[in-house]
Amino acid sequence: MRKLLPLIGTTSGSHPGGRSALTCRYRCGDACFHEVPNTSDNEYVGDVIAGALSRRSALRAAAVVTVATATGAATAVTVPQAAAAPTGRHGGAHTNAARGLRFAPVAPNTADAVTVPDGYRQNVVIRWGEPILRGAPAFDPENQTAAAQAGQFGYNSDFLALLPVPGERGRRLLVANHEYTDEVLMFRGYDPQNPTRRQVEVAWAAHGLSAVVVEEDSRSGRLTAVPRHPLNRRVTATGAFRLTGPAAGSDLLKTSADPSGRKVLGTLNNCSGGTTPWGTTLHGEENFNQYFANGSSATDLRYGIGTSATERKWERFDRRFDLAQEPNEVHRFGYVVEFDPYDPGSTPRKHTALGRFKHEAATVRLTDDGRPVVYSGDDERFDYFYKFVGSRRMRHGNSRSAREHNLSLLEEGTLYVAKLTGDSPATDIDGSGKLPGDGEFDGSGTWIPLATATAHGAVSHVEGMSAEEVFVFTRLAGDKVGATKMDRPEDIQPSPHTGKVYVVLTNNTNRGKAGSPAADEANPRSGNKHGHILELTERHNRAESTSFAWSLFLVAGDPSDPSTYFAGFPKGRVSPISCPDNVAFDPHGNLWISTDGNQLGSHDGLFGVATRGERRGELKQFLTVPKGAETCGPVIEDRRVLVAVQHPGELDGATVEKPASVWPDGPGRIVRPAVVAVWRADGCDIGV
Repeated sequence: MRKLLPLIGTTSGSHPGGRSALTCRYRCGDACFHEVPNTSDNEYVGDVIAGALSRRSALRAAAVVTVATATGAATAVTVPQAAAAPTGRHGGAHTNAARGLRFAPVAPNTADAVTVPDGYRQNVVIRWGEPILRGAPAFDPENQTAAAQAGQFGYNSDFLALLPVPGERGRRLLVANHEYTDEVLMFRGYDPQNPTRRQVEVAWAAHGLSAVVVEEDSRSGRLTAVPRHPLNRRVTATGAFRLTGPAAGSDLLKTSADPSGRKVLGTLNNCSGGTTPWGTTLHGEENFNQYFANGSSATDLRYGIGTSATERKWERFDRRFDLAQEPNEVHRFGYVVEFDPYDPGSTPRKHTALGRFKHEAATVRLTDDGRPVVYSGDDERFDYFYKFVGSRRMRHGNSRSAREHNLSLLEEGTLYVAKLTGDSPATDIDGSGKLPGDGEFDGSGTWIPLATATAHGAVSHVEGMSAEEVFVFTRLAGDKVGATKMDRPEDIQPSPHTGKVYVVLTNNTNRGKAGSPAADEANPRSGNKHGHILELTERHNRAESTSFAWSLFLVAGDPSDPSTYFAGFPKGRVSPISCPDNVAFDPHGNLWISTDGNQLGSHDGLFGVATRGERRGELKQFLTVPKGAETCGPVIEDRRVLVAVQHPGELDGATVEKPASVWPDGPGRIVRPAVVAVWRADGCDIGV
């Protein structure tokens, strides 16, 4: 496989997207400081959007918003001034706003708190370390053990799902994944150069997934964890997983510990995910590369795997993290994990048919005849986005046979990668922000087939690669077929109301740099530090179509910047937004956007934007998160919003001894990632 990849790259010189060095180290292994893994000649989608948007009216005024920090000092943040709007009787709601967005937007701020609109309330549902399994001890950060952590809620949740609990009124099942660990914020006196076995084993146990039943307060949106419930479960970095689909059993997946190539220990760096119509959850393994030391092959380098020791030094304690000893172990990570939250004895599955890359998400819709279609982005600068179209239909009902059938739906079908084409002449797109001749950025696209898996075997559609190679080295397959290089594809969500598909592109400051791809009509800004969102319409609005139309939906940034765009909505009446990441739909069809790495001087937050009607593009900030934190996993219901507050206090120089945040429990207590519920104080629906 070495011959498939020419090795050329570029590096960036500053922490992108507003992230701290600490975030870059622990979440993605300094991915933005490594050479860009994609060195193919495929076209890039970047700087054109900014210019296309210059025709929109710029925001004319700015105001200084002063907010109190946790220490009581005032922090000034200059932010665009939103136009005034009438307020109604429900919590200061803006009655002229789109239904579901009728609340007074939260001003950008730097408060060390979760800040919500006037008239709304919140509670911490569950924190890192809270016991959820029978026999698990109370959290003791000074004496944490792997055994204790394996029975407690894990660290740094990203994706969240809130599911029904059959037969138990007033209870829900919360499923959360745990993306990564911040050892320097977990252990007093932590030495990054010399971690102890105890610290490493605690970190293994803090990764993975949690399922925990929560109790609903009938008078509010408050949720409270129910410890020791039979459905509660922890899955860690050392638990058993099963490989499924066309690459399972391949020589590429066999190791000395698993000569079958079908059994894996653990899951790593689970980012966003999705829920399935048959009642399971999906979790995308994202920055798995950072856990493996001593990569050497061309395929290792295409996936961003380093050639020396890792930040965490796990390879000192388990040979499987040392590719010099176990070169195939890394091939067993980078998949979509399917988890059955209703069967605590089940073995989670890693679906090779959905390809191997840095999965940011895995969202599902059904074709008209009931086959699953899964969308997923590869969260890397200049990489691609994909979809999988299943070949078998979902069965309805909860019988054992129906459930077993549905659990195998993601093992057979065709994996595709996206290629986008603008409808303007190439000479119109120069990356300067100048509009093309037709006055807008849009075009068409094709889903290029990579490989098809059937019950009788798999077929590659990529010249020079076997089917097994396509499913294990999916990035290289995308390179070969000329997929379009994007600005860090993150979450991808099909609207349950219209069928349109929203592709979130967080940022890419390398766009247009010397040696990097230039802007094109789908990725419109050079040095794209704020990100954008594309809207795709599958041909005939059929999920299985192999072609689509695309257009620009939102270009993030300060609304006073002429390069920003909010689906045509007046920019004087929107909130500023930067670095969109996870997204979800509310019951009204609005898209809710969580951010990661705000470049506008304020904290990350959660925003709602109308996607249809006369107020299409109206965007309002609903909450902000504490210092150093990222907003993750939004769940938007009629009367409740749920978010994961990931890595609070993750700022340069922060340690257990010198915390940068005191959230959620105040001074003198260790900083803890947590899940937060928000609801209206009057008990009415959110934003109406």
